[in-house]
Amino acid sequence: MSIWKWEPLAPNEEQKILKAIAAAELNTSGEIRVHIDKWCKTDPLFKAQNMFTHLKMEETEHRNGVLIYVALKEKKFAIVGDTGINARVPNGFWDSTKTKMIQEFAMGNIVSGICEGITEAGEQLQAFFPYQRDDVNELPDDISYG
Repeated sequence: MSIWKWEPLAPNEEQKILKAIAAAELNTSGEIRVHIDKWCKTDPLFKAQNMFTHLKMEETEHRNGVLIYVALKEKKFAIVGDTGINARVPNGFWDSTKTKMIQEFAMGNIVSGICEGITEAGEQLQAFFPYQRDDVNELPDDISYG
């Protein structure tokens, strides 16, 4: 019996995203993950919030996890931050991150758009959750697929 796993990215594309996550997390104690779905039949923010819980991203000490959710076929995405982030950042905190992603997505650069979002998220989080010398990577840096 074989288990089929949908993975839409080529290995080199996955590596670009994984490198972006590692680089972004060097600047912040925040934890960044990426989830990619084929379809999103509902509001992408709602789906991202559900995935956030499903991936157990609320289990960080400072509640500073971030999920970048992308539904490829429907060209939808959302960014969700945990309660520790939402309690400290201003309204519209993710707007510049979304703008950079949208610009890349509009040119058909999905992987670059995700990487831009990761980089920007890391830079934005640095002000509120700077990297600590004793920082522990609390969440996997892999890409999850739905």
